[in-house]
Amino acid sequence: MIFSKQLTYWYLHNKRNLPWRDTINPYAVWLSEIILQQTRVDQGTSYYFQFIKHFPTVFDLAAASEEQVLKLWQGLGYYSRARNLHFSAKYIVDELNGEFPATYIELLKLKGVGDYTASAIASICFNEPAAVVDGNVYRVLSRYFGIDNAINSSAGIKIFKQLAQQLIDEKNPGTHNQALMEFGALMCKPSNPDCSSCPLNNSCFALSKNLLKVLPVKEKKVKIKLRYFNYIVIQSSDQKTKIVKRETGIWQNLYEFPLIETSDIIDEKQLVDHKIYKELFGDSNSKVELFDEEVLVHKLTHQHIYTKFWVVKTSASANFSIPWELVGKYPVPALIDNFLNRYKIN
Repeated sequence: MIFSKQLTYWYLHNKRNLPWRDTINPYAVWLSEIILQQTRVDQGTSYYFQFIKHFPTVFDLAAASEEQVLKLWQGLGYYSRARNLHFSAKYIVDELNGEFPATYIELLKLKGVGDYTASAIASICFNEPAAVVDGNVYRVLSRYFGIDNAINSSAGIKIFKQLAQQLIDEKNPGTHNQALMEFGALMCKPSNPDCSSCPLNNSCFALSKNLLKVLPVKEKKVKIKLRYFNYIVIQSSDQKTKIVKRETGIWQNLYEFPLIETSDIIDEKQLVDHKIYKELFGDSNSKVELFDEEVLVHKLTHQHIYTKFWVVKTSASANFSIPWELVGKYPVPALIDNFLNRYKIN
């Protein structure tokens, strides 16, 4: 209990003024938690405001099209979060009559909501003593209590969850959870933690044993997969192009230019000899230009995508039907969006 009181006292005097902390509306808190998964607060805040502006209630979000949701999400990455958000909004409206789930167990039934998010919403909005465990919490508990179990192992996850649950302030679980997370974000940071002014520095295991750089322990990362993308940017004589919707993968239901994925970097001859290129242009007289001299590298969590954008100027065709002025209205991956921001039609 002393641990919780010290953290709460620190939190009430040092917390950041974040918009989702001014409410216990479960829709707003849920929205903020989904956005902040895999996203920094400084990046996610503007997206939170945009979503609240466009979809002020769960009914508004449920009534939107998936393309509208994905377009608003554009640039945040991990697009399955947006798809799950939209799916769950429709579930709440259609199956629960717009009533937001009010318990940890019921919240877990929402698509895209796991232990952490369910615990956060249940504790903050409904005062349920459900302990949150995120990266910040792992770091604080590991260092303070000297736990060297890997935080990404099944055994470690169980140990940290049990400890967090034992420590929670059952009378003020929401404040306790937010205090623990905020403490990890601002004080007990991954690098250069502010130990000199830490209210727990007299009893921190890692500080006393000089293990701040060792804890928390994490198992080795998954091997990075290398992929090679060649996008065909079509510029027809009537100022139209072709974009297609991805059916699978992390960018599912986002739009992109026709793609030739290869096992390595290719040159122009290999491109025009490829079956997909020939299917697109046949025997038409087309001019190919490489947009960037350098191969672009787009880094995701488990894969690095080496990308070339090949601009192909060609004759008009019914197969190339998207006017260039409308391309920007489609939801696209950040990789495509960055290209579009640099590309000028001539």
